[in-house]
Amino acid sequence: MPLLPAPRSLVPDQMSRRMATLALALLGAGVFHLLGLPLPFLFGPMAACLIAALAGAPLKGMGTISTLARTILGVAVGASITPEVVGRIPQMAGSVALVPVYVVIIGLVGVPFFRRLGYDPVTAWYAAMPGGLQDMVLFGKEAGGDARALALIHATRVLIIVTLAPIILTGLYGSSLTGALGAPVRDLPVIELALMAGAAVIGWKVAERIGLFGASILGPMILTAALSLGGLIHSRPPAEAILLAQLFIGLGIGVQYVGVTLRELRSFILSGLAFVAVLAVLAAIFTEIVTLTGLAQPVEGFLAFAPGGQAEMTVLALVAGADLGFVILHHLTRIVVVILGAPVAARLLGIKRPEG
Repeated sequence: MPLLPAPRSLVPDQMSRRMATLALALLGAGVFHLLGLPLPFLFGPMAACLIAALAGAPLKGMGTISTLARTILGVAVGASITPEVVGRIPQMAGSVALVPVYVVIIGLVGVPFFRRLGYDPVTAWYAAMPGGLQDMVLFGKEAGGDARALALIHATRVLIIVTLAPIILTGLYGSSLTGALGAPVRDLPVIELALMAGAAVIGWKVAERIGLFGASILGPMILTAALSLGGLIHSRPPAEAILLAQLFIGLGIGVQYVGVTLRELRSFILSGLAFVAVLAVLAAIFTEIVTLTGLAQPVEGFLAFAPGGQAEMTVLALVAGADLGFVILHHLTRIVVVILGAPVAARLLGIKRPEG
């Protein structure tokens, strides 16, 4: 017996909006590339979709396709985990140990900051936490917070950090942002391409099934790392795949602003912008600490403590030619600390949304 078809008005509308959004993202990437601007496949789609979203265009995210694109970054990180990187983990311990301290200080500064701006306790709590956008919105919504405010505040945090980080990397640290993304697909062995594709999909789905946070990145990362340590994979995903991942990440950031009202623009997004300034100061302090104490090189220290999204920081680490294992280990630690600690700490502190 055939399944009931979806309403005719729904599927074509969603599909046409997605195709229009993808076309806009590709146009943005093309324009940025022709103008010789940095990271055209990330910033072109992000800028084009952001401008269109704020102008009221009915854009639509790419759903599962965007999630699948993130698995490419998980594979890239996993392929970078070699025996040499594993052997250096004890050397990273001192810097990694600072991450929980960093998260606690962000909370101590951020929660009162958002409370003074008029947000309720729950929304202020999860707006201040430097975790993943989806996780913080979900946790905050379940606890009774304002999901729309949380989504826009965290989207703004990611947007501004992703925009400013390359400027800081080039202007302050002299990075060229021309790090090798990977070899062209034609230069990679077919067996390795097949293994990477399998690790991407299988790792994602298994991680999703067992409820692992950030399943689309962590699952492929773990499985690919096992293949890398086992000597079966010796290269990162092809450059074309990394560029594709950038395209969908940029698109995804831009469409977060679809439907933003003037009131939300004035309130939530300005709050997010102000908080990014606070985060920038804290990130700069911790970057200086790990750099001056010799725990990290400047570029790696900056990228490790820049409180952006995991996927976005992976892209920046790749193009900056940074130590990918070092940077991602710090971001994984930050996300774990926030995801495991924020809900527990909120309950222990009795943080509840006021009745009525």
